[in-house]
Amino acid sequence: MENKPDRCHHSTSRPVSDPHDVAEGTIWTCPMHPQIRRSGPGACPICGMALEPLEPSLEEGLNPELIDMTRRFWVCAALSIPLFVLAMGAELTGWAPLPMRQLVWLQLGLATPVVLWGGWPFFERFWASLKSRNLNMFTLIGLGVGVAYGYSLVATFAPGTFPSSLRTMGGQVPVYFEAAAVITTLVLLGQVLELRARFATGKAIRALLGLAPKTARRVSPDGQEEDVPLEHVQVGDVLRVRPGEKVPVDGIVVEGHSSVDESMISGEPVPVEKAIGDMVTGATVNGTGSLLMRAERVGKDTMLSQIVRMVAEAQRSRAPIQKLADQVSGWFVPAVVLVAVATFIIWSLVGPEPKLSHALVNAIAVVIIACPCALGLATPMSIMVGTGRGATLGVLVKNAEALELMEKIDTLVIDKTGTLTIGKPSLVAVEPTAGFDKKQVLSVAASLEKGSEHPLAAAIIAGAAQKGLTLDEADNFNSHTGKGISGTIGGRRMALGNSALLAEGSVDTAPLESAADAHRAEGRGVMFVAIDGHLAGLVVVADPVKDSAAEAVAALRSDGVRVVMLTGDNQRTAEAVARRVGGINEVHAGVLPHQKQAIVEQLKKEGRRVAMAGDGINDAPALAAADVGIAMGTGTDVAMESAAITLVKGDLGGIVRARRLSRAVMRNIRQNLFFSFFFNATGVPIAAGALYPVFGVLLSPIIAGAAMALSSVTVIANSLRLRRVRL
Repeated sequence: MENKPDRCHHSTSRPVSDPHDVAEGTIWTCPMHPQIRRSGPGACPICGMALEPLEPSLEEGLNPELIDMTRRFWVCAALSIPLFVLAMGAELTGWAPLPMRQLVWLQLGLATPVVLWGGWPFFERFWASLKSRNLNMFTLIGLGVGVAYGYSLVATFAPGTFPSSLRTMGGQVPVYFEAAAVITTLVLLGQVLELRARFATGKAIRALLGLAPKTARRVSPDGQEEDVPLEHVQVGDVLRVRPGEKVPVDGIVVEGHSSVDESMISGEPVPVEKAIGDMVTGATVNGTGSLLMRAERVGKDTMLSQIVRMVAEAQRSRAPIQKLADQVSGWFVPAVVLVAVATFIIWSLVGPEPKLSHALVNAIAVVIIACPCALGLATPMSIMVGTGRGATLGVLVKNAEALELMEKIDTLVIDKTGTLTIGKPSLVAVEPTAGFDKKQVLSVAASLEKGSEHPLAAAIIAGAAQKGLTLDEADNFNSHTGKGISGTIGGRRMALGNSALLAEGSVDTAPLESAADAHRAEGRGVMFVAIDGHLAGLVVVADPVKDSAAEAVAALRSDGVRVVMLTGDNQRTAEAVARRVGGINEVHAGVLPHQKQAIVEQLKKEGRRVAMAGDGINDAPALAAADVGIAMGTGTDVAMESAAITLVKGDLGGIVRARRLSRAVMRNIRQNLFFSFFFNATGVPIAAGALYPVFGVLLSPIIAGAAMALSSVTVIANSLRLRRVRL
C-alpha cells in the first residue's frame, strides 16, 4: 500500500473536492485504486484519475474537475460538430463550401483549440502513463490524437514531404483534424459522465452526515440546561431530548418515557417505546414524550458515524467497468507502436521511392487508423441508450458498472420492510365476539387510539376512516406501559391492549386466543378490545406484502438466483413474510446495519455475485457493499444515493427488468467491442501496407477516414437497437 508523500502534487489534474476546503492531514485516495494513499491532492499514478479525500465530510464543496471538464466539453463540442460536418461532407460527397486549401486551414483553426486546450488534461495523463509505465486508456488516446493532429499539421504546412500518390484530386494531402477533435470531445464527454457519477455517490455520505442534529441540550448537575454544539458532548453528559427532536448521540434513558422512530437503524416503521434503562441511538427521532439520557458513545463511535464509515469504504471498494479498456490498452498500445515502428523500418529499407515518405505516411496511417474512436463509443453509447430504455420502464441506473454486473448476479439479498412489504402498518382484520359487530369494535379501538401515542394508533384510526366511522371522545384516558390503553366513552368502560391488560380487568381472552395465535403466526400485531368488562373482539394490524413480491421472487428463482431476506424485525414475523412470498431460501431476522453489511460481504467471500435490495437508511451500508445495490424509489434518499439502481415505483418486478436490461446492454457492448476491434484488426495491417506486395495497393487516406467513420456509425446504429429491446 502506498503511503509516500504524493509525487503527483505538481500534476494539474484537479481533485474532486477543492483542496482548500479539506482539513489538514487529510489522506487522499483513488476511487478506482483504493491502495493508493497520498498526503495531498493529485492524480492517480495508475489510471490518471484525480484523487479524492479518504474521510467523507458534510461539506459538499466545489467540484473543480467536473466544472473544468464540463466547460472544456461544451466548447470542444461547439467546435467539433461543424468541423466534423465539413470534413466528412467533403470526403464522402466531394462537395465543400470552400476551396480545399482554405477548407484545410479552417479545419486547423477549429481543431487546434479542441486538441491543445480541450485535450490538454489527457496529454498530461498520457505523459504520466509513459513515465510510470502504467499504460492505460489515456496512453492510447494521447497517442492517437497526438499523431493524428501532428500528421495533419505537417500535411498542412509541408505537403511536399508526402508522395504524390497520397494526394487527392485537388492536390491536397488528406488531413485528420476532425478525427483528433472528435476523439477529444468524446473522451471529454466520458469524463463528464464519470465525474458526475462519482460526485453523486458522495450525496449518500452527505445525506447520512446531515441526519445528526447540530446541537444537543445538556443538563448540568444543578439542573441548568443549555444548548451546546454536538461535538462538545462528552461521554457521561446528561442530555434532554424534547418531543419531536432527534436523539443527539448514542446513550441510555435515565428519566422519562416516549416512543422513538428507529427506522434509521432497524428499517421497521413502527416506533419503539423507550423507558428508563433502554438504549437510544443518535439521529433517531423522539416521539411525543420527553427523555433524559446519558451519553455513552459520541463522535466517531456513534452508530451513525459507523454507518457513514461503512458506506464510504464500501463505495470505494468497487472496481470500474472501464478496467477492461485499460487492460486492452495495456497490450494494444505497445502492439500498435511496434507495428508502426516495424512499418517505418520495413518501408524505409525495401519500399519504393521516396522510401522515407512512404515509410512515414504508412507508419502514421497505422497509428491513425488505430485511434480509439469506435472503441471510445462502444461502451458509453450502449450505456446511454440502455439506461434511457430502463428509465422509461421505471429502472434508473446510476452507473455502467451496475449494468455490467447485474447479469452476473446469482444471489439477491432483500430487505423485508418497504421492499418485500409496503413498509407502512395498516388495519387488516377486525374479529368481533358474539353480541358485538365489526364497526362497534373498530370504533371503540380507534376512539381510544385518538389520545394514544401507541405506534399502531395511526393504522387503526386510518382503518376506521376508510370505513367511514365517526369517532368519539374518550374520557379518563390511561396509557398502560407495555400493555395498552383504557378510558370511558359515553360512560362505558373501554380497553384496548394485550391479554395482560384485559386480565387486570378480569376479562377472559380465551375465546379469541386461537384466532389471535393464528394472526401472530403470520407476524401480525393483535390487540383485544373490551367493553364494560366483556371481551368484544380483536383488531389486527400488519405490514402487507407487495403484490409484485411473490411473482418477482419466483421469476428470479427460476433464473437461478438465490434469495436471502434480511430484516430488523423479529424471527416470527420475518418467517411469516417469507412463507407468504415463497421462494426465499433463508431468513436473517433482528439484524442491525453493520450485520446486514457483514452478511453481504460474507456471501461475496463465498464467491457469490450479490445484489442487495432495500429502502432504508439502515440498508445503506449493505447497498453500498453489494456488487449491485438496488433501492426502492419509495424509500429514503440515503438508500437511493447508496444504490446503483433505483426502482422508481418500488415494484420488485423492476429487479427482473433490470436483470434483462443488463443482459441486453452487455450483449450490445460486446457486439460493439467486436466491431471496434474488427475494424482495427483489419485496418492496421492494411494501413501498414500488407496488401501492397500482392495488389500494389496502399490504404488511401480517404478510405481510412471513411473506415473510421463507418466503424463509429456501426457502433452507434447497433447501440440504438436497445431502444426497442423487450424487457
